[in-house]
Amino acid sequence: MEMTSVFENAFYLLALLNPASKIMFLATYEPKLTKRQNFELSWKSSAAALIILILLAGAGQFILSRIFHVELYSLQITGGMVVFLIGWTAIREGRFIQRRQERLRNDFTEISLVPLAAPLIAGPGMIAAAIASSIEYGLLATFAALTLAILVNFLLMLFSGAINAFLFRTHLLGPLIRLTGLVIAAVAMQMMIGGLKTCFRI
Repeated sequence: MEMTSVFENAFYLLALLNPASKIMFLATYEPKLTKRQNFELSWKSSAAALIILILLAGAGQFILSRIFHVELYSLQITGGMVVFLIGWTAIREGRFIQRRQERLRNDFTEISLVPLAAPLIAGPGMIAAAIASSIEYGLLATFAALTLAILVNFLLMLFSGAINAFLFRTHLLGPLIRLTGLVIAAVAMQMMIGGLKTCFRI
């Protein structure tokens, strides 16, 4: 797989990662996160999600087909449906997730794993895409694309407060969320179409 294809795959995965939802989650968290807390949540969730996705990219096809007797196209269709609903919610309501009022603990491990690492980063759409990518391009190329996509997402998470403040101040937050939702819904639809084509051998 050429480097150009790795970058193209990374951008595709980045669209599925939906950095805007992570920015909103961290920027609107109550009580307000300090820079240290934001960094800790960002790196822990990114590292955990990368490990989850790499493991599933390598063993996901075997687990699905041999243990659960589920074909990849079923995961693509289902994952696409879930991601489409996320995009549709963003288009209609201008938000990706429900705001949660939770008290932060001194140990952020639980929050960084759920809901940040999964399902916000390593969600159904990303898992399906990672498995499909490993089959089509190989595990090494998929690892490179996943690492690049999650690295970009991690950097955006680090500056979530500043990004959210700028978008709110310039009244771009609502339009950007809806535009991002449209892109996510389109990517999800493409996933479902790809799964249906494989299913019906079109």
